Amino acid sequence: MKRILLLTLIIILIPLLIIGLTNSQEIINKIKYGIYTNKVIRVKKTSSGEIINVPLEEYVTGVVAGEMPASFNIEALKAQAVASRTYALKKAQNNKKDYDVEDGTVNQVYIDTNQMKEKWKDNYEKNFSKVKKAVEETSGEVVLYNNNLIDAMFFSTSNGYTENSGDVFTNNLPYLVSVDSSWDKTESPVFSSTTEVSKNEFLFNLGLDVNSEINISKVNKTSTGRVKTLVINEKEFDSSFVRNAFGLKSTSFEIEVKYDKVIFHVNGYGHGVGMSQYGANGMAKEGYGYQDIIKHYYQNCDVKKIN
Repeated sequence: MKRILLLTLIIILIPLLIIGLTNSQEIINKIKYGIYTNKVIRVKKTSSGEIINVPLEEYVTGVVAGEMPASFNIEALKAQAVASRTYALKKAQNNKKDYDVEDGTVNQVYIDTNQMKEKWKDNYEKNFSKVKKAVEETSGEVVLYNNNLIDAMFFSTSNGYTENSGDVFTNNLPYLVSVDSSWDKTESPVFSSTTEVSKNEFLFNLGLDVNSEINISKVNKTSTGRVKTLVINEKEFDSSFVRNAFGLKSTSFEIEVKYDKVIFHVNGYGHGVGMSQYGANGMAKEGYGYQDIIKHYYQNCDVKKIN
């Protein structure tokens, strides 16, 4: 046993001595994450509850196809591939459930080849080839912070800035901080939206007296302009509750009361934390590579190949 341990140490240490300290972390990453070379992701199908085993790179292909338009610039698709691979592996790490991820928006949208054919129809071959290329050219690459897999969150469209994770979720992660994402304003078709409801529906959905007048006060916003809490008729509401109650695209909204109507003016689409997909496409169009995109939206992180 001692001879086996000694031999193992020699195998590990000799390359470190030959290559030097500058590349030592790469070897450590391969030792640490090498088990992912033939990794299978356990995917729970939300439609049936069935759990299927999908090879990692096949899974990433299905997520890029499900999460991002194939018409996007190839560098944006590559950024999505790296983020989605990281997200899946992070979920699988130390997971004690009988599945790693669901195939819907609770985690990442994953679609199989049959769903791709249905989605893309006559453009299937062209789109699949493009998505596959983005995945293959980033094969095994993930996003690391202090040499650990990150929570690679992403969303559709910002309001011009991404959001600090602590202002949306319970964890205040140092790499998920607010950054400029002004590309969304011109890139995204859902940058601005409006939702209109009647006064009665507004009050009813919030559990308030439908015969009362509407008085909105104490609107508490984050540094990026997204609503955190607000007081309506002396009752405080969390912005996510209001968003869900009226199907708003984001919590970056203003409320206008006009006659017998209530109008929500909304900017952005999604929770706002991490990588903006339309922002990524805007960056790619300006000539930024996928690693530039990743490092912009995930601050102080590195893109590393782990297998």
